[in-house]
Order: sequence, then C-alpha cells, then structure tokens
Amino acid sequence: MSAHDYLKLADTLADEIARGRLKPGDRLPPQRSFAYERGIAVSTASRVYTELLRRGLVVGEVGRGTFVAGDGRATTALPNEPQGARIDLEFNYPLLPGQSAVIARSLQALQRAEILDVILRPASSIGTQAARHSASSFLSRGGWTPAPDRLVFTGNGRQSIAAALAALVPAGGRCGVEALTYPFVKGIAARLGITLVPLAMDEDGVRPDAVQKAHREAKLSALYVQPVMQNPLGMTMPPQRRTELLRIVDKLGLTVIEDAVYAFLDDIPPLAAEAPDACIVLDSLSKKIAPGVALGFIAAPPSLRESLMAAVRSGGWTASGYMLAAGQRLIDDGTAAELTRLKRDDAVRRQQLASQLLSGFTLQANSRAYHLWLNLPPHWRSQALVGAAARRDIALTPSTTFAVAPGHAPNAVRLALGAPTLAQLETGLQTLAGILKAREEDFDTTE
Repeated sequence: MSAHDYLKLADTLADEIARGRLKPGDRLPPQRSFAYERGIAVSTASRVYTELLRRGLVVGEVGRGTFVAGDGRATTALPNEPQGARIDLEFNYPLLPGQSAVIARSLQALQRAEILDVILRPASSIGTQAARHSASSFLSRGGWTPAPDRLVFTGNGRQSIAAALAALVPAGGRCGVEALTYPFVKGIAARLGITLVPLAMDEDGVRPDAVQKAHREAKLSALYVQPVMQNPLGMTMPPQRRTELLRIVDKLGLTVIEDAVYAFLDDIPPLAAEAPDACIVLDSLSKKIAPGVALGFIAAPPSLRESLMAAVRSGGWTASGYMLAAGQRLIDDGTAAELTRLKRDDAVRRQQLASQLLSGFTLQANSRAYHLWLNLPPHWRSQALVGAAARRDIALTPSTTFAVAPGHAPNAVRLALGAPTLAQLETGLQTLAGILKAREEDFDTTE
C-alpha cells in the first residue's frame, strides 16, 4: 500500500458514515482487527483512524475504543455558540439574580455626552494610567499585585490568550499545554499555526517530567497552564508541584502563559508571584462580572511587554475605550469586588448541590469551582450521554472537547454549574442522575 492509500481508505469509511451505513455511536473495530480485515499494516490502520479523528467523523475514548461521532454539538472540536438549551451545563458563565441592575447603576455615569466624547475615541493596548492602577489593585491575589506598568489590555480573555501565544510562539512552533485544557486554545493555536503539545497530568496538575520530555523531543517555546481552578478538571496545583514546575521552567528557559480566569474563586497567588520574570498572567472580567463585560488583562514581565503590545495591535485585539472605562468604573466603585464576592459564595453553594444530587457517581471537583468533572459509569459513553441529555434539553460538554490529542479523552463529561438558576440546576442534576442510572442501550425505551 502506498503512503497515501490510507487517505483512500479513510475516504471510504467517511462515505459509509455519510450514507448511514456506519451510524452515530457505532464502534469501529480495534485497529489490529481492522488491519487484519482490510489486509493492511497496523501502522496504516492507525493512520486511517487518526485521519477520521482529524476530520471529526469519529471520537476516541480511553479504554472504550473509537466510535462514529453523533450529530450536533458532540461532533465539533469546540463547543458551538450557546444554543438556548433549557438547562445549560455547557457554557460556564456565572450569572447572579439582579446583577444586571447592579451593573446598570454603576455604568449610568458613563452615559453623559461629555464622558462619551472621551471614551468612545480609539484606545491603546495599555489603556490609561488610571485604568492600569485600578486593574492592578483589582487583580491582586494572595499577596501578589501586578505592577501597573506591566499591564496590557485586550478585548477579552481569548484575545489575551491569542496575544500571548502570538508573542511567544512563532508560526510552526510548539507550546506545551495540559492534556485536558480550555478548548478554545486549540482553535486559537491552529489559526496562529502553532502546534499544541499535550503534557501528561496527575492529580496535582501538569507533571514536570512531561515538560522535560516534550522539550527534549522538540523545543517548546512556551507553556500554557491553569494552575488555579483548572478547566475542566478543577484542580489547583499544590505548593510542591508549583515549585517543581517552576524549577523545570527556569532550567529550560521557558515562559509560562498562566490563565487565571477562574482564580478569582480562591486566594492562591499565581505562579508569577514566585517567578515574575518567567510568567505571563492572563485574566478577564467576563466570569467575575458578566459575559458582555469583556475586558482582558495581561500582566507581563518588562522584557515581554513590548512584544505583547505589538501582538495586540497587529491582531486587532485592543480593548475599546468604552470597555476600558466601563471596567475601570465597575472596579473603582466596588461593583466588581462585590459581584466577585457573591460569585465565590454562589460557586460553593452550587458545588454542594451537585455533590448531593450526584452522590454515588465519581466526581472530580473543587469545592470552590463553578465546574466539575464527572467520570461516567462503564455503561455510558460520554458522547452518548451528551446526546441523551440533549433530548432532555440539558447541554453538557463531552471529554473529547477538552482533549488536545485526538483519541485520548477519558470517559467523562464536564458540568458547568454557573449559568442556570439554582432551581434549574437542581432539576438538571436530578434529571442527569436519572439518566446515568439507566443504561445507554435502554435509554430510548425509557423516555
């Protein structure tokens, strides 16, 4: 078989999927069996399966095998835009009752014409001196305070990620990431021509030996990690792991891109508190305040600030003057701090509710987080559970969405707890518990 014949075989299977001969949920044979049936080498079978994974036609789950992907959300590499599900456990935007009225009162002063005349003008990536000082104070955590002259602003958190990757990793370069990570970083890296290298994890987070191994195989340009309230697993690196990771980073001369978007739910300082010249801290207001208050922050070492500013400008990721003023106003009058305090309490209540209603199932959770990781019982696959829940108007996210390496997703789903009302959350979790107690193959008959 020629080097490109595996593509013809992948096309054949893709056609069978398109014609319905292979249906969503059908399990493909193990690669060795497939190779024997088709009279090809096992290595060729592996390339066929990898190509189908790349096309999004199949999904792989560790210990379960390879399955034909279903339609809808489950087939995409990233979550779709919010679909208006009755109970949304997919998108993690915490909303509090009455918060819009509180925000409106805070921003009312910006509606005066003489103020709008100033804040509707073009803004720079470093904002104003007043905005930098306000942000510096607000981002303080665990004894760490970013220097105002180290701050750069973007339009939102994703743009901060894009700017950091663009500034640190050249096109064609490699960035180490947690094996299960924030899914939108995959699309950002792909558009920038950057290869994400999945790094093995354990219960404490990224393993330092995995960083060394990946860098030894081919040089890494940076690491992207979430040391506090990791998404999707909820873990926070303990002190010893932080020290070990930073020692390896220093030895290899790497820069850490530290995503702190969920860190407001705890008091633990960023890695930058221990290694200020080796870490870029990314944050935003969208989780703390509201999705529409999309102001991103980058706290950078002095040596990297100019590169980050250039990346923000060239990428078109500069925050608007209005949003800079709105963010500063919400911070200065205490609205942002009050909403943050209330959301910390709210997250604890929601985790307690989830722990109660999903007792008996295997959960990986942080008691302060707005999300949790649900490892599924053997009789359910993550893709099938997502489909079953969708038929009950509940949106979930399968593990494959978070996996950097195709075919290496555990049999699990992430539950985002922040968007529904508490009453909706209770109903959704009760319904989900009932689905989990049924069997996948019997689910259609139990509706």
